[in-house]
Amino acid sequence: MLPQKTEAQVIGKQLLRSGTSTGAHYREATRARSPAEYISKISGGLQELEESIYWIELLVEADIIEKAKVEKLLQEAEELTAILVTCINKAKK
Repeated sequence: MLPQKTEAQVIGKQLLRSGTSTGAHYREATRARSPAEYISKISGGLQELEESIYWIELLVEADIIEKAKVEKLLQEAEELTAILVTCINKAKK
């Protein structure tokens, strides 16, 4: 749904990379060999998720996309953030 403008496509590619990396980190965490590795992988996924939120917010701030079109996506990203933080906190205990 992004316009064909260069800046939109560049940001869109960054968002695609960070968004898919979040899932890859989570998958790797489910196969972790130790609690430390699990925490590391989930933390990496959390960092990528935060980056994804940044790219979405940048699309809005740059007037590339209307906030209304990404509000549900941002809400889901915040929910995933809460889940990953909970996973990290539980694993640390």
